[in-house]
Amino acid sequence: MLPAALSNRHIHLSQVDIETLFGKTYDLTKFKDLSQPGQYAAEEKVDLVGPKGTIKGVRVLGPARGKTQVEISLADGFVLGVKPPIRDSGDVAGSPGVKIVGPNGEVEMQEGVIAAARHIHMHTSDAEAFGVVDKQRIKVRTTGERAVIFENVLVRAHETYALEMHIDVDEGNAAALKNGEMVELIID
Repeated sequence: MLPAALSNRHIHLSQVDIETLFGKTYDLTKFKDLSQPGQYAAEEKVDLVGPKGTIKGVRVLGPARGKTQVEISLADGFVLGVKPPIRDSGDVAGSPGVKIVGPNGEVEMQEGVIAAARHIHMHTSDAEAFGVVDKQRIKVRTTGERAVIFENVLVRAHETYALEMHIDVDEGNAAALKNGEMVELIID
């Protein structure tokens, strides 16, 4: 068993885009730590503007990344008027873009909007204990009235990761899953 977490829409920004949106030499302000070591939710928020609509107040996650990436649900894609592909984090080639609006500027993304593929972060020792390896695809079973089996769950094993499954809010709501609830790995 391992804990699950519902990942709401958020954005990872490059330092260049942070400075465009918030000002030169700007540093993100930590709001709270996330489950993965060194990762945090920032105080800063931005608006996403698509061809059909706007989503206001999208949380920025830190620290700065090498490339800006927006992670939304498929339902958010309808609001914005874009069709985010379901991808592993960092795999943004050929994905749609949106306009990002901050207090001091705007960034017109050409690509970088995805619906993150469901995945499990785990320390390498957890992977060994579960009998799985990095980049393996497995199944995960939830419990309760709306129990489901999630297929094609990516294992992301690294010595700096903490054990947690990440799914987006749409998927979590469909299974009536709450943050911190335990789920079960199924290895075929």
